[in-house]
Amino acid sequence: MARIPHDEDRFPAQLPVVAQLGRSPSGRAWLDRLPGIVREVEERWELRLGAPFHGGSCSWVAPCERPDGSPAVLKVTWPHREAEGEAPGLRAWDGAGAVRLHRWDRERGALLIERCTPGTPLTGHPLPPAERLALAAGLLRDLWAAPAPPEGELQRVDLVCAEWADVLQERMIRLRPGYDPGLVALGADLLRTLPATAAREVVVHGDFNPGNVLAAERLPWLAIDPKPMAGDPAYDPWPLLTQIDDPFAHPDPRPVLRDRYALVAEVLDEDPARLLAWSVARGVESALWYADTDDPEA
Repeated sequence: MARIPHDEDRFPAQLPVVAQLGRSPSGRAWLDRLPGIVREVEERWELRLGAPFHGGSCSWVAPCERPDGSPAVLKVTWPHREAEGEAPGLRAWDGAGAVRLHRWDRERGALLIERCTPGTPLTGHPLPPAERLALAAGLLRDLWAAPAPPEGELQRVDLVCAEWADVLQERMIRLRPGYDPGLVALGADLLRTLPATAAREVVVHGDFNPGNVLAAERLPWLAIDPKPMAGDPAYDPWPLLTQIDDPFAHPDPRPVLRDRYALVAEVLDEDPARLLAWSVARGVESALWYADTDDPEA
């Protein structure tokens, strides 16, 4: 692996994390510190770094070699709330369905994690959508089987979603017209009430989309880039169900969605109606979040 020593090669302007975080004062302040953080961790952990991966909007991620020559990935994350649970979550899973955590520098926001080879994402894989859904749902089931870390290490789904419901309604008032008030009210109500109806609590991945499921060697597939929380497992499947391909590109999406929700619910031993309700809640929250960004495509 060729070593990339120069900052202009490690932090090019076209790198998504540089372009995205360069839009805000707090992001620019962190980007100013990032080269020093990477050099400190590189020296402390005796890493040989390669060129950064071209992906991710909140983290700088690069392949590396450890002192013994074994492959790994260095991830340095912009400090934000969703990132706080990644290391505790990976530690709780301990490689059972997700990449292993080798080292963690909490102060610098740096994680040294297992490298997936070949690293091909489940997105766009030639397997039929139903097979990919079943495969990913089985991986998610493995993640849910892990014991939760000590109280306080992870945020709780119920508390986070209650906050989202409040923000959602504030955005609706500010951004109207253009959104169905009844649908937005339903989404807010579901965010507040669904967590209390769960029959169990697990460590949820938090961003289980098919792009975060990669082909690997230790196991055929491993999950990456989690946003872990503790709470209702039915929170998790929405990105997988809606992003395995575009269900609304089918002539009639209703039977497609019905079959997919039934398939995933069976693998996960969950109620398909609850999976669907969570999809409505998270879909509404996501729509209003994108509407409140400065991205014209959103």
